[in-house]
Amino acid sequence: MTERTLFIIKPNVTEKHRIGEVIAAIEAKGFRIVDMKMERWDEVRAGGFYEVHRGKPFYGALVEFMTSGPVVPIVLEAENCVEALRNAIGATDPAKAEEGTVRKRFGDSLTRNAVHASDSPENAKKEIAYVFGG
Repeated sequence: MTERTLFIIKPNVTEKHRIGEVIAAIEAKGFRIVDMKMERWDEVRAGGFYEVHRGKPFYGALVEFMTSGPVVPIVLEAENCVEALRNAIGATDPAKAEEGTVRKRFGDSLTRNAVHASDSPENAKKEIAYVFGG
């Protein structure tokens, strides 16, 4: 089934000028870009996006990181897009991610892991609406 998901290239990738490499890696796996933009998030925007993690020990550092530079949110489309993208990006910790995955190639650490991807079709819809509107 064709579905859509949210993919965000995080500040550690944008500061290294490797956005194009990440996009090329994802497109090479068959994902189609439906919408894309570059923006700078403030604490309110990042905090709202990661509201589900509020109260967890890493929340403050995550919001601080996501506001440290530009992010590139992208709406992707493909067959079984959510699951396929999660497989393509690899484990949250780049040190544990499989060779060839986006996080293995571009992530720096567990907290600076290069990209975000929605974890379910339901969250994908919510996250796309939050970042791109209605």
